[in-house]
Amino acid sequence: MSPADEIAHYVHLFKGLLPEDVTQLYTLAETKILRAGEIYIQKGFISQKLALISQGLIRAYHLQDNGEEITISLRWEQQFLASFDSIIHQKPSRFTYQAMEDTTLMEVDYATVQPIIDNNPRLSAMRHLLLMQILSQSIERIESFVLLSPEERYLRLIQEKPGIFNRVPNKHISTFLGITPVSLSRIRKRIARPR
Repeated sequence: MSPADEIAHYVHLFKGLLPEDVTQLYTLAETKILRAGEIYIQKGFISQKLALISQGLIRAYHLQDNGEEITISLRWEQQFLASFDSIIHQKPSRFTYQAMEDTTLMEVDYATVQPIIDNNPRLSAMRHLLLMQILSQSIERIESFVLLSPEERYLRLIQEKPGIFNRVPNKHISTFLGITPVSLSRIRKRIARPR
């Protein structure tokens, strides 16, 4: 895709922005390619990178003392990715962010683009909207552990991203859903069974 086509794509994706708004950020963005399994952000490090996933999938996880990895989030195409610990609180990331497959990111240094966003009402409004969406997604995720059964959480995930099981190993999906791999297997068998 040519730069002009990419800018047109992002103008279409982010309603309310003008081509010059996107161009301003696009000129500061760099393409970053991660190979499957590669770490994007390491726990304990500060990262001011803000990325949009063009292609691929990133998993954020917490490594427990017993060596078990707990998947905190899964982010895929056209979703933003950042260590909010670092960007919002200027603290080291509490999580490790890893590419689950070959992944292409458009990334900017948030410290560099922040003054541009602050001085552009449309970009500032878009940042506010994106932060509200991320907050809403976080609240929905927390509420799902209170209000939904494991099976309902599973069904919600496959509704949001139907091909997720072809892209992420079951062990990571099960921890993301807060269940064991055995429970996930039972749920999948029960749903696949004709009624």
